[in-house]
Amino acid sequence: MSENIENRPGRIFEITAVSNPRIKSIKALAQKKNRDQGGVFLVEGMKLVRDAFENGWEIETLIYAATTNDSAQVTELAAKLRVAGADILEVNEKVLSSITRRDNPQMVVGVMRQNWQRAPEKIKNPSSVWIALDRVRDPGNLGTIIRTADSAGAEGIILIGETTDPFSLEATRASMGSIFNVPLVRMGVPEFLKWRISWEGMVVGTHLEGATDFRTIDYQSESVLLLMGNEQQGLPDDLAATCDKLALIPMHGAADSLNLAIATGVMLFHMGKKLPPIES
Repeated sequence: MSENIENRPGRIFEITAVSNPRIKSIKALAQKKNRDQGGVFLVEGMKLVRDAFENGWEIETLIYAATTNDSAQVTELAAKLRVAGADILEVNEKVLSSITRRDNPQMVVGVMRQNWQRAPEKIKNPSSVWIALDRVRDPGNLGTIIRTADSAGAEGIILIGETTDPFSLEATRASMGSIFNVPLVRMGVPEFLKWRISWEGMVVGTHLEGATDFRTIDYQSESVLLLMGNEQQGLPDDLAATCDKLALIPMHGAADSLNLAIATGVMLFHMGKKLPPIES
C-alpha cells in the first residue's frame, strides 16, 4: 500500500471522511490477510510510534488527530517521519475511531512495515535465552510474552506453526512497545525441528507431565531455548521429544495449569540469565 519512493520526503494530506479510499485501506489492516498481503501493520499511540522509529522500524504513514493535546510533539515526530519518507495524514477523531475501532482512540496511529528476523545460528554464550512458542492462540498472551521477554533479557522469540499474529492491534497493545525491541522469527513445525538440531545449548520445555521441578534445573551453564506449548494443549509429543529437560511448575490449590504468559514469565525470571544485579 506504500507509494513512497526512496529518498523522497513524504506527503501531507488532510482527510475528514471515513469513506476516503486511503482510510479504507488502512482500516482493512484490522484483518490479518491484509496485513500479510501488504507486509504492514498498525500501531496506536505516540509512544509506540516513536519507539518504533527510534528502533529503526520503517514507518510508511503517520495518522494523527488535529485536536491532539500533544501537538508540538506530534509536529516534531511528523517532521522527522516525513523526512524519512512517511506520508502524514491529518484527520479528525471520527476517522481515527474508525481506524482503531475505539470510541476514545489514541490521537496518533502509525502504519509500518513488519519486521521478521532469521533464526539464530551458533549461539555459544551461556547467558543467552531464546523462547519458542507453539501455536499461541491469544494475541494478549503473545503481546504479554513479548513484553516479558524484553524485560527478562531474552534475545528473541520463535513462533512455531499457526500462531496468532504478533502484528495485530491486540498483540502490539499488550507488548507495550517491546515488539520493537524483541526479534521475532516464524517457522513451521518441520522447519523448527530441523533447526533445533543446530541449537548448541539446552532446550527446556514446560509440560504438565514433566518429571523435573523447574527450580532444580541448572540454567546457568549453557544457553537455553525455552519451549512453551499453546494455551489449550501444551507441548505436542513431537516438540516435547526435542527437549533436553521437561520442566514442571508445581502449584497449590485446584488449578492444574498456569496462564501461558504467566508461566513463561515464571520460567524466564527464575532463570535469571540477564537480570540486573540487586542493588545493596
